[in-house]
Amino acid sequence: MTILITGATGNVGRHLVERLAAEGHPVRALARDPDAVRFPAGVETVAADLTDPSSVEAALEGATGLHLMSALGSTNLTLPNAPELLAAAAKAGVRRVTVLWNGFRGPVEEAVEASGLEWTHLQPGEFMSNAATWADDIRSEGVVREPYGRIAHAPTHPADIAAVGAAALTTSAHAGRSYPLTGPQALAVPDQVAAIAEATGRDLRYVELTREEGAERMRAMGMEDAAIDYVLDWRADPPAWTAEPSDLVEQITGAPARTFAQWAAEHAALFR
Repeated sequence: MTILITGATGNVGRHLVERLAAEGHPVRALARDPDAVRFPAGVETVAADLTDPSSVEAALEGATGLHLMSALGSTNLTLPNAPELLAAAAKAGVRRVTVLWNGFRGPVEEAVEASGLEWTHLQPGEFMSNAATWADDIRSEGVVREPYGRIAHAPTHPADIAAVGAAALTTSAHAGRSYPLTGPQALAVPDQVAAIAEATGRDLRYVELTREEGAERMRAMGMEDAAIDYVLDWRADPPAWTAEPSDLVEQITGAPARTFAQWAAEHAALFR
């Protein structure tokens, strides 16, 4: 009953690997360079490239569950070969698949739904872990710079997204469902900065950027222009549901969704 996790080193993927392993499920973590990452004891690691379906076939051998990302890493570019990957998964004996979206329903979701497998779409709004991109400026200057920072979202802890994914991969109760996931509080960027200040014991401030200044900051982080425009458009005019706190995580997992203050406390060392 092996479950293959793609994006296993990502914010959600690593939590999913840890949770499934802790629950006693055989886990296989896919990574471009397995020797460069560390996973819990008992987790199998395999090298593969999602853009090369033939390299994924061996990783799928014996797997009955698959966690798939709809985008390639931090690029936010849609996975180009989803039909081939899903066909290989079905041939290997995979029964259940979860998809972590990249902010919109696209060809990956369509391929999953056409695959004949039990599927569940994980559709979080804002990730709490996005705040990690502020770490350098907070450590060096005690400042957070963002455009559209006064617009509130209800961010979700990656571990809660993973918990929902684990439930979907280990039971049939969530087959054919799409889950828009938000956290327990609607927060603007200054609210998140205040939580990090509390967690670190530091005086921090927020500086509003223009859209172009925000784009330049994201380019410096290595993001492509298409991804930058998408993210900035989302933050300027987000779907209304992304600002609405939800108890869906608790409904599915039985545990209350984690707060941003909890995330900040867990990662306080990152900002010191």
